[in-house]
Amino acid sequence: MEMANNHQGSVAHGKQLINEMKAVCDDFPFRFAFKLQYRNLKTFIHPDFRDREDIKYVKRFRDTELDELQLLELKQAIDEAGFVSMCTPFDEDSVGWIEQHGFDLLKIASCSLTDWPLLERIALSPLPLVASTAGATMEEIENVVQFFLHRGKNLAVMHCVGEYPTPRPHLQLGQIKLLKQRFPGLPVGYSTHEDPNETEAVKMAIAAGAELFEKHVGIGELNAYSANPEQVRKWLLSAQQGFAMMGLENERVPVTETELATLNSLRRAVFAKTDLKAGKALQKEDFYLAIPSEPGQLLANDLSKYQQFELTQTVKANQPIRLDALSVTNIRPKVFDALAKVCTLLREANIAVADGVNCQLSHHYGIEAFEETGATIIDVVNREYCKKILVLLPGQQHPVHAHQKKEETFNVLSGEMQLQLGDDIKTIKAGEMVTVERGMRHAFSSETGVIFEELSTTHYNDDSYYEDTTINLNSRRKTNLIFRSDWLTAEW
Repeated sequence: MEMANNHQGSVAHGKQLINEMKAVCDDFPFRFAFKLQYRNLKTFIHPDFRDREDIKYVKRFRDTELDELQLLELKQAIDEAGFVSMCTPFDEDSVGWIEQHGFDLLKIASCSLTDWPLLERIALSPLPLVASTAGATMEEIENVVQFFLHRGKNLAVMHCVGEYPTPRPHLQLGQIKLLKQRFPGLPVGYSTHEDPNETEAVKMAIAAGAELFEKHVGIGELNAYSANPEQVRKWLLSAQQGFAMMGLENERVPVTETELATLNSLRRAVFAKTDLKAGKALQKEDFYLAIPSEPGQLLANDLSKYQQFELTQTVKANQPIRLDALSVTNIRPKVFDALAKVCTLLREANIAVADGVNCQLSHHYGIEAFEETGATIIDVVNREYCKKILVLLPGQQHPVHAHQKKEETFNVLSGEMQLQLGDDIKTIKAGEMVTVERGMRHAFSSETGVIFEELSTTHYNDDSYYEDTTINLNSRRKTNLIFRSDWLTAEW
């Protein structure tokens, strides 16, 4: 709350203003400061101009002049009302008065932002500082900010427009975001000079991230930018509504029961295509998706590739599949544990992988057995020609299978593997290549871990025929991912 010269040169009037604003502020949950302005008019105004009636600010300051003791009386009234006390000095003498009077905060006016003799004196004060920035270039603001930060000062900056009053098209509230971006370690606020009946701008300032606000206040006959108690009440109510509408910023808002119920009523739910027996692992061919859902039903939104479901009860055709009829396993931790080990091998072998390529974890007997039976397959290109990078972890093996459509050549890049071709088994080391012809039964394993290229003709998803036919019947034997190159340097 900025009193400025709205005490009208009267201590009694100033005290009445403080008390009337306290009655308004007591109804709101904010931390309030009341601010005065100090000038030593004996030296602030040139002696040849002190009696001039035609110079606006000379006349105003002279007509509302209070001496140091009167100013101290107003400061004490601010303390008694429970406000944080704040004051703007316009000369070096005033800084001393502010220190002697025991103010909590010191405010630098926009007109003084680059008054370097005054700033040098302010820098000697122990008080926290708030600086307004109207009419200043970004270079000037940065110079002032660095000046105070290098001196260890506690500083906040305020967006401000030096037009009295400021029309809506000139408010430039986007500057609040600019100041927050440029000075991320500082609190940023908004010093207002708009029409006192303007209550929407404060909401927008809050949305832009302003944390402190300044408003010129008064009672009786006022200028065009000072607000009376009722106008302040409406302004504060708008601010309170603005903060309520903004809600949480630094954490995700909890989902409400009302919100969840509304969304679930619009989400597709899972229904059995045919009669399903208890103990069956739920596959995508076992169900269809439709609305409406019922509370407790499995939803399409639950069908993550990291979630595996097994029926614990029999479900009839066209009946909803409920969560309480399922055993649910989240395989995400196991998937990312496996990826961490794969990326460690790739990193140690200094093998780069393009960002965004397809990556597949083959876990033929389930993710739980991946480190015994499985492989990681990274698709580099698949046209008439095909290249993949395959990774086997130490102790991992890939089961016997054959391809009817493609021929492939294995080129070992790092480590070594045991390759079975038909009934023969041979060890293949880094730098060695072996071609696997169409129809050839083959399998591979590694005791130490291995990385090898598979160079082949076009790959077809239905062209792997396993000796253990149960593998082909398992629709959950693969987890498909998009490989991210930063995984290679991530702290898993």
